[in-house]
Amino acid sequence: MRQKTESRKFLILLVIVAALAGALVVAGCGGGSSSSSEATTSEETEPETGGGAAEEEAEAEEPAEEEEAETGGAEAGGESAAVAAGKTVFTANCGTCHTLKEAGTSGTVGPNLDELEPDMPTVEKQVETGGGGMPAFKGQLSAEEITDVATYVSTVAGTE
Repeated sequence: MRQKTESRKFLILLVIVAALAGALVVAGCGGGSSSSSEATTSEETEPETGGGAAEEEAEAEEPAEEEEAETGGAEAGGESAAVAAGKTVFTANCGTCHTLKEAGTSGTVGPNLDELEPDMPTVEKQVETGGGGMPAFKGQLSAEEITDVATYVSTVAGTE
């Protein structure tokens, strides 16, 4: 009888641990505050190096040149602005689950987007409706944020 009681306790403990692990995986996919967003925050608040105006000008030009190369020279303020906004949305909401080298994320819960290289309509639909273990973000992100993240992912996935 004692062995049956110990077996039941072990089984109950095992079920609780499995349920908690599952909850953590699901919560990690939709979390707005993640280590990925902390990386974005630290980039935005880097201390000044005191290198003067010339150094600041050079730093300001580099990201614009990189964005232009990534977007195929899209007109200023158009697709490149959506790509930049989409990167912010991606790192805050998607990077904990997905790998995307350009974003500096290495999540392993969802598919590696560099390998998948999805097109824009596919990304928009998946973000809006979810599926395959991914939660829907239609109620959490605005239509503009969904379009921005879809533009970003479909533009940069597999480019590095």
